[in-house]
Amino acid sequence: MNRFVLAGTGSGVGKTTFTIGIMRTLMKRGLTVQGFKCGPDYIDPTYHTAVTKRPSRNIDSFMMSHDTVRAIVARASQDADAAIIEGVMGFYDGKSPLSNEGSAAHISAITKSPVILIVNAASMARSAAAIVKGFQLLDEHSNIVGVIANQLGSKSHFEIVKAAIEQECGIPVIGYLPKGAVPMMPSRHLGLVPAIERGDLDSYFDSLAEAIEETVDIEQLLEITKTQPLDVAESIFDAQPQKQEVHIAVAKDAAFNFYYEENLELLRTYGATLHYFSPLQNEEVPEKAQGLYIGGGFPEEFAKSLAKNEETKQSIRAAIMRGLPTLAECGGFMYLTEEIRNRQGQVFPMLGIIPGRVRMQDKLAALGYREITGVPGNFLINEEEQAKGHEFHYSTYEGEHTSPAYVSKGRFRAQQEGYLHKNIVAGYTHFHFASNPQLVENWLTACLEVNNGLFPTINEY
Repeated sequence: MNRFVLAGTGSGVGKTTFTIGIMRTLMKRGLTVQGFKCGPDYIDPTYHTAVTKRPSRNIDSFMMSHDTVRAIVARASQDADAAIIEGVMGFYDGKSPLSNEGSAAHISAITKSPVILIVNAASMARSAAAIVKGFQLLDEHSNIVGVIANQLGSKSHFEIVKAAIEQECGIPVIGYLPKGAVPMMPSRHLGLVPAIERGDLDSYFDSLAEAIEETVDIEQLLEITKTQPLDVAESIFDAQPQKQEVHIAVAKDAAFNFYYEENLELLRTYGATLHYFSPLQNEEVPEKAQGLYIGGGFPEEFAKSLAKNEETKQSIRAAIMRGLPTLAECGGFMYLTEEIRNRQGQVFPMLGIIPGRVRMQDKLAALGYREITGVPGNFLINEEEQAKGHEFHYSTYEGEHTSPAYVSKGRFRAQQEGYLHKNIVAGYTHFHFASNPQLVENWLTACLEVNNGLFPTINEY
């Protein structure tokens, strides 16, 4: 089979453009393609899924063990002809500036995947070779087997760059894209999910494939990225001992769609049946639900609709009052507060379960990995348990309460975060259950206790 990492020298060099373009090209040749994304990104996997018609998977060497990374890749690609792993930031960029942890380089080593390095060679000639050479030398174990140049001025420019890199670095330059060869990528935020669902981006994907087929040697790409399937004996995704079935309601639509595929898979592995409902469509929480999961997304962009959809709001309030163990992450946390104030100063009433409000801002409020420790009374993660996740948001919470849900440790500090009250765990952090599957067991156990009358009905909201 073929498996390779598409890495870049930095952010913005065209990783996603080449990834989805190559995916589409291989699909047109009749190959089954499986996508992966290094790191905690939710947006790029949405593109992968739209092109390949298969759920793209996040793999992250900080948030999960090496064995789990390998298991995710092996399981998802076992019936695929090609597995394409899109890198994150620059090839060596990850959790720390002092190691490869969390980087595409680390993922390449863990999964034994060759690397195609994308270089923005605009206004360069021989200097492009110096860049590639530096990436080769920083880690002698880097398995960079080929280069693709981006933003070139002409075919003759490509020939110059190709000659320099191949002489100095000893690896082939298998193609390029000239400046302006492909249209600008559509919005990666507002409207992405509904646009994909309507098929509005299909023509864009086709235009990428056509451009890449014209100037990238796909046959050579397939030749230099042949590799062996990963052999994984057992993993955290193996079927667990039979447990009583648990029903989890999951809010999923254009406003709430940031869920790690492995989080959902682990819930199923441990006995959960997932029932999706759409707050944007004013749908109620499914009656049989014993637990509630409201993930991240873009509630601020759909705040007007969410504010007026009273049937959904009332059903969520009722579900929480019945004691359903509820996890609300980032956008879900925002939805549970009293109101969202957008960048234009408009205010939209939300569920009002969590005291306080959320204010959107233009400046990034938080970004980075988180190491999470629970607190007493948290049904998901107690004070002796740890998990990993990440934050990424452009809003701030304005309110006061004395019941944080967990302690969150970032690169610079550890602090109490989120909101905990009885059966609610909410906050900006996106948990990755693969970092500690015990969280899944904890949650489902709490759900069964509600079903058996052991978790008290709440009447305080």
